Amino acid sequence: MNSLTPSSTGAVAAPRIRGRTPLAAADLVLSVLIPVYNERNTIDRILDEVHAVPVRKQVICVDDHSTDGTRERLEQLKQAGRIDVLECHAVNRGKGAAIRTAMAASTGNVVIVQDADLEYDPADWPGLLEPIIDGRADAVFGSRFLGGPHRVLYFWHSVGNTVLTTFSNMLTNLNLTDMETCYKAIRGDLARSLHLTSDRFGFEPEVTARLAQSKARIYEVPISYSGRTYAEGKKIGWRDGVAAIGHILRYNLSR
Repeated sequence: MNSLTPSSTGAVAAPRIRGRTPLAAADLVLSVLIPVYNERNTIDRILDEVHAVPVRKQVICVDDHSTDGTRERLEQLKQAGRIDVLECHAVNRGKGAAIRTAMAASTGNVVIVQDADLEYDPADWPGLLEPIIDGRADAVFGSRFLGGPHRVLYFWHSVGNTVLTTFSNMLTNLNLTDMETCYKAIRGDLARSLHLTSDRFGFEPEVTARLAQSKARIYEVPISYSGRTYAEGKKIGWRDGVAAIGHILRYNLSR
């Protein structure tokens, strides 16, 4: 791994190699980071979908102090060999904290976050991985707004997402269409070098800001999306959207 070097602004730039940096498909090991909180009804199915993708992988689940039996089921799945690494938080700390715990346990040369709620389909991974394997990208965002099939749901959610992505773009100088997407595939050494601190849903604007500050080569590809209703267990709400504005400011104005 390259050593970290200070930038002209005093920030520490994440290591990366300029130009094309292809990754042999045979050498690919994908660390799948799965933050889990009260997903007893979906965890088996998402693991089935994860294992159905023909790529060498390291499956890391972090239970964020579930109260619905999810932790006990995860322990059974770990014993059955369906999970490679299982970490359990003693208290509920938030999605960002769970991802950081999973990231610290990862060893793959590419990492990706996979929510356990069935909104994102692992069948989309090949499209996300291709620009990294080809050597064109350090990180690839899966956009829900580039023409992929999606469940029709909340208008104001899409408006809010557009506002937050636009505001983030203004500060990062990126031209993303979906900053808040869960699907971000990142080279493992780069991902593990990023200084991440957010505990809840601030992870998305924070990791986006840190990738922009590290001058990472970022691509976007279309993905499918099957959003949940609140009755079906969706957890993010309008308060998280308002908080995201503060997260965008905080993480882009600090290094």
